[in-house]
Amino acid sequence: MPSEGLIRFVVSPDGALVPDLAAELPGRGLWMTAHRDALTKALAGKGFSRAARRQITVPPDFGDQITALLLRRTMQLLGIARKAGVAICGREKVEAQARAGKIGVLIAAADGSEDGKTKLLRLAKAVTPDIYYVSWLSAAELSLAFGRENVIHAAIAKGRLADRFLIEADRLLGFRGKSG
Repeated sequence: MPSEGLIRFVVSPDGALVPDLAAELPGRGLWMTAHRDALTKALAGKGFSRAARRQITVPPDFGDQITALLLRRTMQLLGIARKAGVAICGREKVEAQARAGKIGVLIAAADGSEDGKTKLLRLAKAVTPDIYYVSWLSAAELSLAFGRENVIHAAIAKGRLADRFLIEADRLLGFRGKSG
């Protein structure tokens, strides 16, 4: 499996399992698919301890901590894309970019109107059939990333930031356990 769909863990000197989302920490990494069910199974079956060849410790809310870290990384990337001028929000702006075929990732708040999301997705797919669609972030999360209230529709232009955002958003989806 490509490393984009995985999460790297390292064991600290005191035996604590540490998520290494950026895959930059020193030490021998333990890689796992980015799904909460896989983490639960690996922890219950002592899979990490066997792979590390030593006893490890994890906090009881380890899955929730990883989800929060993945959400933070996803929102940071969206904020960076906004500051770089490649992410926009607002239905009219997103529609205009969709008609121009400039969207790499279409984002719709999970708690937004189904009718509005469907119409916007249909419009975007008519121009760009292979557009990526993210629908598992809440309006509150999108609003926080854009520094505005009530963000329901957003988009990221095609490019490296869109690609990186998709990787993090997919890993977040795997830990949230929702379909998107």
